Amino acid sequence: MKKEHQHIPVYSVQNFSAPDKVSRQYQVEVFDAKRHFAVKYPHRHDFFEVLFILKGSGFHVIDNNKYEITPPCIFFMSPGQAHKLELSNDIEGYIYIFTSDFYQFNHTNQNRLLEFPFFFTIKQNNPPLVFTQSDDVLFVENLFKQGIAETEKDATRSVEMVHLILDLILVFAASRYVSDEASLIKGKGDILVKRFFQLIEENYQKNISVNDYASMLAITPNHLTQTLKNLTGKTSGEIIQAKQILEIKRLLIHTNMGVSEIAHQLNFSDQSYFTKFFKKSVGITPIAFRSESMKTT
Repeated sequence: MKKEHQHIPVYSVQNFSAPDKVSRQYQVEVFDAKRHFAVKYPHRHDFFEVLFILKGSGFHVIDNNKYEITPPCIFFMSPGQAHKLELSNDIEGYIYIFTSDFYQFNHTNQNRLLEFPFFFTIKQNNPPLVFTQSDDVLFVENLFKQGIAETEKDATRSVEMVHLILDLILVFAASRYVSDEASLIKGKGDILVKRFFQLIEENYQKNISVNDYASMLAITPNHLTQTLKNLTGKTSGEIIQAKQILEIKRLLIHTNMGVSEIAHQLNFSDQSYFTKFFKKSVGITPIAFRSESMKTT
């Protein structure tokens, strides 16, 4: 299979906005087969996404996880995640995309988004919220419809309304969302873990150390590792390494970049070490992994 792009593209809210609305940090709209934007899959976003599917079928691949689309359901995505949609032609629903700055504008709690169970999840998975009550579906659908109506008014109060509608969608969804993380102790620990995941998404290409991440979080490396071990079962070093391996695999499968180019992009100073690092974790060299992946695509 020919790889059409050199890198996995990263899209911003502006890529999905009309020319007269590119200054907006949010977008609410109908999501169906008629919605067309020149995007390539897989790709990443630098924004949050709430995808509400009412009709249709298919699969949603987020990072290494593949989820069947079973409407009515909502998928939630955090910045930095790579995803791919495989949709039927009768797909129908709504989508709300927004930046962290837009959401935080009226919130003094800067960890507010991280407190939702479906963003930067501790288990690093993204199971959708599947609705079982028709009243819940109607309530959320009306929120999206009102959000779309408000975006067309271009008034100051309308922006406030759109912001409040977003908050209501997220709070309501969180109240219905079933997650294994509910059994974890809530408080500073889980927010610290989510903040760490967020920093990894923002800095993984720099190939920085556990000490660097701990410094960003204003804690000791030991505190970071112990908290991660308690809540995830993995050390900070193991999580960083898993992220690096995931990114290397993505670039080997989805781009035509050479091994030396990938090593350079992910800030490995020595290609020989890069190859040994990958082989130690995966069991084969990057070139062999690319060759094997081509046989299965």
